[in-house]
Amino acid sequence: MALSGAALLVLALAPLGTGLGWWDFRFGLYSMMPASGYVAAAAVILAIATLALGWSRVRPRGRLLLAAALVMGTVLAYVPWNYQRIRSTLPPIHDITTDTDNPPAFVAVLPARAAENSGSVVYDRAQLPQLQRQAYSDLAPITATVPVAKAFDHALAVARTMPGWTIVAFDAGAGRIEASQQSRWFRFTDDVVIRIAGDEAGSRIDMRSTSRQGRSDYGVNAARIRAYMTALRQRLG
Repeated sequence: MALSGAALLVLALAPLGTGLGWWDFRFGLYSMMPASGYVAAAAVILAIATLALGWSRVRPRGRLLLAAALVMGTVLAYVPWNYQRIRSTLPPIHDITTDTDNPPAFVAVLPARAAENSGSVVYDRAQLPQLQRQAYSDLAPITATVPVAKAFDHALAVARTMPGWTIVAFDAGAGRIEASQQSRWFRFTDDVVIRIAGDEAGSRIDMRSTSRQGRSDYGVNAARIRAYMTALRQRLG
């Protein structure tokens, strides 16, 4: 139980200390989280060994404590393991878009990104399109047979319903919507831009989602685009 408690404490301190500025997010994410997993795994091994080898000598209350430590340790070991599994199976990219030839451009969020010393939003890495196609081949723009003005209204309405999104700016004339979203745990901020282009005969909606910090995004940006585009397709019918 002490080991499981220690693992829980380290896992909780990782994002807390990052948010309070005690250490860089890399230390919390890539050092503290794995450390909590190792401590939790040690608790699991010890609990299993004690239950297997000392079952007859452990009182009922002790068995309950060992079972609780086993369950708690398993859950706490799973969290960093799952993060590492996702990170190892996806390419180390964090700038995802439905138009890799001409990605929508960020405008309104640039001052906030500069204040955080965020990475560049210049889409100039030659390997990005290929890496994205390999990992997220399903991402594509939406083409709709509705006037561009109506498509913009639908796109903005859906953006306002997305959980956790903060609409930063929107410009119907430019056909651009910008928003931001913070992760629940480490409070990482990702930025979104939606571009609506077309005429009275039809419209095309593209989207781009990128992280402010780090290299790998654990698939979050692609999942955000997928969720928004699905909701927008449903609204457009």
